[in-house]
Amino acid sequence: MNFKSITAMLLTTLSASLSAQVVKVEVKQANGQWSLYRNGEPYYVKGGGGQVHLDELVNIGGNSIRTWSLNNAEEFLDNAHKKGLTVMMGLWVQHERHGFDYDDTVAVRKQLDFFRKRINQLKNHPALLMWGVGNEVDLFYTNTKVWNAVQDIAKMIHEEDPNHPTSTVTAGLDSMEVALVMKNAPDIDIYCVNTYSDLDNAVKNIAKFGWTGPYLITEWGPNGHWEVNKTAWAAPIEQSSSEKAMSYKARYASIEKASKTCLGSYVFLWGQKQETTSTWYGLFAKSGESSEVLDVLHSYWKKQKPENNCPTIGNFGIETDSSLSVGVYISSGIRYKAKADFMDADGDKLKVKWTVVKESTDIKAGGDAENEPPHILGLVKKNKGNNVEFIAQSEEGAYRLFVKAYDKNGHYAYANIPFYVKNSGVEPIVKLRKKKLNFLYE
Repeated sequence: MNFKSITAMLLTTLSASLSAQVVKVEVKQANGQWSLYRNGEPYYVKGGGGQVHLDELVNIGGNSIRTWSLNNAEEFLDNAHKKGLTVMMGLWVQHERHGFDYDDTVAVRKQLDFFRKRINQLKNHPALLMWGVGNEVDLFYTNTKVWNAVQDIAKMIHEEDPNHPTSTVTAGLDSMEVALVMKNAPDIDIYCVNTYSDLDNAVKNIAKFGWTGPYLITEWGPNGHWEVNKTAWAAPIEQSSSEKAMSYKARYASIEKASKTCLGSYVFLWGQKQETTSTWYGLFAKSGESSEVLDVLHSYWKKQKPENNCPTIGNFGIETDSSLSVGVYISSGIRYKAKADFMDADGDKLKVKWTVVKESTDIKAGGDAENEPPHILGLVKKNKGNNVEFIAQSEEGAYRLFVKAYDKNGHYAYANIPFYVKNSGVEPIVKLRKKKLNFLYE
């Protein structure tokens, strides 16, 4: 027997072995109820969007993880499977806003051929739940031929992989996109929506916009940076970790109420990233600590409270004369006071850290990678836990004051406040300005 024969035999054996492991996933409707079935059993998605902290996801009752692309797909599927998680495997369909031309038939065909090859390599993995054909390809686009490409990929998947459903993800929800997906991409089984403060409207409107099938909420979380109040210098005002927890609680309740047509959700972001700020979307700190949102998810997914709770934050502000309706203005070289009210339901001792950073100028769209602005050292002069004194830096411009409180059980709470430094022309002084505390969060 020659080498080619031996190789072919081994590949055939491997393929047969994997085929025996494949777990069939189906979408079914009965008595007006849409359900996802995995291995013949109903499967409601309790997921996170990301590729890290898988143990934490399992520990609070999660069952699935979502990716956006095929990077390290085999390794990730294996890791998820070991932990009992399924994977919504993302196929990164190229974006017009990144320069891809959907009038270029050769490029479109190459993309399809690439996905065909990878799908055939991955389709029998037991952790695979469904295929995500594109993420927010409708963001800032003009050429609706992208939906024809999505259809070609979805149709190809149905031909190559009869065991897993197809889905596609839009940026928010509007009637035009629903109509385009229904008309141009009929091989899409599950409509997926990324939505934030507009989640309630998405849940209420998807059927009104004409979608008659099942859907998933594939990104949801805090108020988006484009949805919040801004300062006079256009800095968006971020929710504190406790305010976010309240938002997640209300939004998950809306998702659960829609379970007749909604198959579940993937919370965003199961990890940490710089997007407008270093804390806006991540449910974890860069150093790995989890925030209060995980307590909310734990309560919903496991129907019980966590053994140890994350710290919470109440009032937080900088001592200043300026009105919050336009933003916090302070003068360079002057010493200011700030305060944050942290609490811990378990009585855990908290370590509080204050930092000042420049306002980010590297703002992208659609979650594209951003660079984190530098921390400015030497400005914090007196740190007494919940209270701090700091010197306003000499360079005029926009900044943020961050405060974070850590317990010893891997949890943290946080907030930040944008402020603007005006050049006063004076040297730093020791005397503290005696002004009224202007709280951002009350």
